[in-house]
Amino acid sequence: MAKRAATGLETRSLDELVIDDEASFRHVGLYADLKEILRRDGYAFRVLPASCEGRWDRALLLNLTFWGSGSGGDVLVDGHISADVVAHVAWHHLAAGALTPPTAPGAAPAQSPTALLLGEAIASAFDVYLVGRLLGHAPRSTFLATQVPAMADAAGAAGLSADAFEKLLERIAADPERAFEELRELLYDATHALAACSTADAGLAALAQFDAHAFASLLHRYELSNWVLYVRAYGDPAQDDERARDVDRTLRAERDALDWLTKAWVT
Repeated sequence: MAKRAATGLETRSLDELVIDDEASFRHVGLYADLKEILRRDGYAFRVLPASCEGRWDRALLLNLTFWGSGSGGDVLVDGHISADVVAHVAWHHLAAGALTPPTAPGAAPAQSPTALLLGEAIASAFDVYLVGRLLGHAPRSTFLATQVPAMADAAGAAGLSADAFEKLLERIAADPERAFEELRELLYDATHALAACSTADAGLAALAQFDAHAFASLLHRYELSNWVLYVRAYGDPAQDDERARDVDRTLRAERDALDWLTKAWVT
């Protein structure tokens, strides 16, 4: 493996990284397909330079600020990447390919705000699918060891009791595919509503309409303000977002939205 640069971000392929916790995902066939897509397409990840060794806070800031920039995958602290991050990046990569309209030669590709929000909703909701698939199958997974407590903290802050949170986990484990689509719809609808708001009062009213949703207690687990601010700054409203809206409508109508995405985008 090449030495890390002293300054600047180093690019690495997936084969040049160590994938942590991958054994926990061995029974999730879709994970293997997503990983193979990144390998096939030669997707480039970015690694912090040696001068920033161990600076997870720096990597987090860069990831939250430039998540839709199209200049590479997640910024990594070192040569390790978590298996769930591999899947998350793959969904972003697939969404960009499916939802970015063709551009003139030499022109930079751009996505509409709707396409950006849809891609992030799909990638983020897939985490809950993975939680459902790993519960009971990989109890020692580091993914579960970090995700479930974080979900519990968010749910508790939203007023959900410990017993109610356990029931929510049971619901996710019983039907991970349905949990994925329910959360995807919530994330997509909530961020669309927030993006249309110009005041805190309007934002509060927008959020209130989702309080009865089954996954409402997890809504603040996600960096929604970052999503909204990013698409306002970088989303191109001049781009036709009908293709993204068509995908959203299709997913809502499908009995198994994740199966549709797998057939349409993955396989």
